[in-house]
Amino acid sequence: MTHVNLILDQPLGYHFIPSEFLPKGKGEYYLRNAQSPKQTWRTLTSEEIEILKSNGNRSDHWEDVWVRDVFDPSLIIRSTFYGRVRIGRIEKGTLEHHDLQEPVGIADSTLISSDIGDDVAIHHVHHLSHMVIGNRCLLMNIDEMLTTHHAKFGNGILKDGEPESSRAWIDVMNEAGGRRILPFEGLLPADAYLWAKYRDDALLQQKLVALTDTRFDSRHGSYGTVGDDSVIKHCRILKDARIGSHCFIQGADKLENVTVRSNANESTQIGEGVELVDGIVGYGCHIWFGSKAVRFVLGNNCRLNYGARLIHSVLGDNSTISCCEVLNNLIFPGHEQHHNNSFLIASVILGQSNVAAGATIGSNHNSRANDNEVEAGRGFWPGLCTSIKHSSRFASFTLLAKGAYPAELNIPLPFSLVNNNESQNQLEVMPAFGWLHNMYALERNPWKYQTRDERVSKAQPIEFNSLAPDTIEEIINALGLLELWTAKASMKAQDKSVESMSEKQLTALGASLLSESSDALKDLTVLGENMEKSRRPTVILHAEKSYHAYRQMLHLYAIRNLMAFIQNEPVITREGIHDTLGGKRMTDWVNLGGQLCPGTSVVKLRSDIGSGKLKSWDAIHNRYEALWKKYPLEKQKHAYRVLCFLFKTKEISKDQWNTALDEAVRIQMLVSNRVYDSRKKDYENPFIKLTFQNPEEMAQVIGTIDQNQLIQKVQKETQAFKKEIGKIKKRLA
Repeated sequence: MTHVNLILDQPLGYHFIPSEFLPKGKGEYYLRNAQSPKQTWRTLTSEEIEILKSNGNRSDHWEDVWVRDVFDPSLIIRSTFYGRVRIGRIEKGTLEHHDLQEPVGIADSTLISSDIGDDVAIHHVHHLSHMVIGNRCLLMNIDEMLTTHHAKFGNGILKDGEPESSRAWIDVMNEAGGRRILPFEGLLPADAYLWAKYRDDALLQQKLVALTDTRFDSRHGSYGTVGDDSVIKHCRILKDARIGSHCFIQGADKLENVTVRSNANESTQIGEGVELVDGIVGYGCHIWFGSKAVRFVLGNNCRLNYGARLIHSVLGDNSTISCCEVLNNLIFPGHEQHHNNSFLIASVILGQSNVAAGATIGSNHNSRANDNEVEAGRGFWPGLCTSIKHSSRFASFTLLAKGAYPAELNIPLPFSLVNNNESQNQLEVMPAFGWLHNMYALERNPWKYQTRDERVSKAQPIEFNSLAPDTIEEIINALGLLELWTAKASMKAQDKSVESMSEKQLTALGASLLSESSDALKDLTVLGENMEKSRRPTVILHAEKSYHAYRQMLHLYAIRNLMAFIQNEPVITREGIHDTLGGKRMTDWVNLGGQLCPGTSVVKLRSDIGSGKLKSWDAIHNRYEALWKKYPLEKQKHAYRVLCFLFKTKEISKDQWNTALDEAVRIQMLVSNRVYDSRKKDYENPFIKLTFQNPEEMAQVIGTIDQNQLIQKVQKETQAFKKEIGKIKKRLA
């Protein structure tokens, strides 16, 4: 039901803050005065008032229209003023934005109790109420631009006297709300993950709510703002909005209860048909062409395009969503979802991901309530028209082949290709697929995300390398699974009882079979366990090749990081390397919003928040920075201990160093050759050539393989790698 009240005893533009929320001794403009730049205002002269009246302007209280010393009243025409309106410098001039030019001044507009900066152009703004407008702003053709006394600007806080039910929670990762978080300006995916993941930590949960409340002012009466040099035109409704400087908004339908972060170096742009309600927009974002976002947080350098729908979700930095629907998600940096009809729901996606057209991720619920979830590691890539069910979990860099997967999935093998083979009625998993068959894509991944990282404000660092502690530990776990499953398959082929051996004995047998490339493996069908909630088999394809590929990945990761350590320690010895880096391997790593941290550090972080040692979100963010500074050495320690794992020793000997370095060169050469060969297949594909009348035309359109930037980059890195390994061998001799 619509309620319209007639108020007879209160002039428009006054008494913005209800009396019960106005502190004793404070006037209604006390917060507004704190928000506005300090200016020297004066009242209008009688001559200026007469000029304003002759230009068709109206006010019931001209004494409350204040101006600066430089004020040309002839530049204000056919406008109405209510309450105290303060206008900055107005003199003849033109504001220019691209091809648009508008004269400085105010025309055909209604201004209610607002502050206007210097040299602004405000034309056909039908209702501008309780706003602070910066300098050199251009506002034109806006229906409503207003602020309420209880505005929160997208932050999940309560104003004084408001009930708890007034909070705007975001239901990330789970539709049922069991992982809900509060949005706030400056929220990072790491913050959201801490809040949503560790729900069993009651003290942590209480503290995070309290830290959010204390981060913002709970008093009534803050004004909406538009920062300097912003352009807002042809828009319908902007309500309770805080807009940064150098922002460009054109043709938006609604911005309500939002903060839009923008500055001179990272201008945010919002376009036609956009609706943003209850959320935070990061620096340098582009939101265009009918996109909708409700209950959301966008990181920096994000894009929403072509009718994208983002609801109850947090989207990390450097991400793009177009056309599709994304509901109840926590998505780490580097997410790509470009196509129509793709659907992502109730998931945590750990970054560097790509969702193809027609993919429906988590659309099928298998319980009696909508409380299931999907968890996917870095590099998750479901193929065209892929459909999976709740609840499922995927290791890093899992690639799902096109298909409708009929049951829940648990894929613990990283870098795998998963295929639903309907003709054989079996699930097929090929571990280390990228390493074996698409090295170009694997090497392109970190390069691609680094080049797309156009953030100036890098609020949180991101681990882009596909081989990093999180994926390495997944690989080590996968090696154990392949050993176990191979041993069981061998025992079954020989009609021997698996129960007669312990799991340790089975993994030792599997390691022996896989390491020696036994002929017994040729016709062996290796079956995965607990990977699909069904009775049909899960077949592990090319277990032996995958096993050796995984070990190569471990080896290259270890030497690449140890090389970086040795380069930074010009006088280090083999003994010194062990003394600095040796010890027990850290096996638990947490992807904290794109930043990798040892699990023990996250435990300490949670404890320090719960105990009150970290007293603000800024203090928590400073802890992230401190952990990142320690990360290179932590990773190098991990790399050395991974090398020890490969050699089954606690310390790498001189001979083992020589072997390891030589093997690293061989593997790096393998990487370079496979990058070239996997891309070369595209150029040699006869079907690609079909649309070109000759090789010259093809070269002009798609280039030649030798012009490929990534291939050139990898080849140069490989040559540099070989030279550096030679130097290290001499040093460690």
